[in-house]
This record gives sequence, C-alpha cells and structure tokens, in this order.
Amino acid sequence: MSHRVIGTVCGALLLAGCGVSKDEFAAAQRDAANNQAKYEDQVKKNAALEKKVADLQAQNASLAQSTSELEAKSKQYQELAGTLKEQIQSGQVELSELKGKMTVKLKDRVVFSSGSAVINRPGREALDAVAKAFLGLQGRNVIVAGHTDNVPVRPGSAFKDNWDLSTLRAVSVVRYLQTRGVDAKSLGAAGFSEYRPLAPNETEEGRSQNRRIEIALTAADFTPAVVDMPAPR
Repeated sequence: MSHRVIGTVCGALLLAGCGVSKDEFAAAQRDAANNQAKYEDQVKKNAALEKKVADLQAQNASLAQSTSELEAKSKQYQELAGTLKEQIQSGQVELSELKGKMTVKLKDRVVFSSGSAVINRPGREALDAVAKAFLGLQGRNVIVAGHTDNVPVRPGSAFKDNWDLSTLRAVSVVRYLQTRGVDAKSLGAAGFSEYRPLAPNETEEGRSQNRRIEIALTAADFTPAVVDMPAPR
C-alpha cells in the first residue's frame, strides 16, 4: 500500500475519531491558510509603512538641516559683513553665503574702467576693505573670478577677447590683495569670459550685472577640477 493511501486512511481514521468530517477539516485548513496569508500581508504592509515613516523622518531631518544652513550665518560671514558694512551699504559690494561658501561680488565699474584691467581708485578702496576683512580668515582659499558681458572687446584693444579681459582682471585683483597682506598661498584667479551670466545680455542692466568680479571663499582643502589637455602638435 502506498504512503499516500496510508496517509489518507490515517487521516480518515483521525477525523472519524475526533468527530470531524473531511469537509469541516478542509474548511478549517482553508481558514487557517487564509488567516496566515492575511497575517503575512499585514506584516508586509506594516514593514512598508515603517519604511515610509523612516524615509519621511530622514527627509524632514535633511530639510531641517538645509534650512538651518541657509538661514544661519556663520561667524566669518558676520565678521565680513561687519567689516564691509560701508561698502555693502554703498552698493559697491554684495556679500552672500550658501552652504558654507561665502562670495564677495563687486561690479566691474566699481573696480575697473571700461575695457581696462587696471584697478581704479574706487576699486582700490573697496579691495582695501576686502583685504582687511580677509586677513583674519582661517582655513579658507580666496578664489577671484572675472566675468564679462557678451559685448566683444573693441578692435585694437590690448585684449584678444573677453577671455583675456576676464582673466587679467581676476589676476589684477589677486595681485592687489597680495600686496595688501592676503596670503598668496590662499589666492587663486580664474576668468569665465561671458559664459556665466547672471542676467540676459539683451539690456544694459543685464549686461551691467554680468560684468563683475566674484571673490569666493572656499574650504582650504578645496581642489579645483583638473582637465587633461592634449599636447600641442
């Protein structure tokens, strides 16, 4: 006799002995299976809900941290703002801070005459105040960036194009800050020509916003990206 027949006979004897019919036993088995399936489904739903709650809590924590970073001004920012208060109020200088990066922005007319990379008198006065504010900074690099509008340089100009003009203006500012005591090891210069505008170049107001010097204070361990250039042929 096979094992299946023996099992069936034993099951029938067990049911008969307990007074439970086969139909009642099958129904009880189905109920148990359904209850087990419902339980497992609820466990999965609870796990998914717990994960969703954890994700929301993490998002809230991240949002709170970002909001705090945006709203809270660092001690160095407050010190810079205090030192440059007069220049900020006069509109010569704008100061901003986002996620620990401070930027001092000067409009080109404040620092340079049109089409020139020679720092003018108002520019020297503004940069004197900036240099004084930078002397006490610790653990920062000072990266000066030159920007222009999209108007080409005049024919016969000392500059080949806006790349030349923006870069040489940044270098002029770096050299001036060095003469005012800012550590040369912390200084750097870059020119971005017309390619990082703040406003459309269609209006004079927009072009004026785009002609600027930006001095960014970055972490001392910041390393600019290096691009491998092909060897000249």
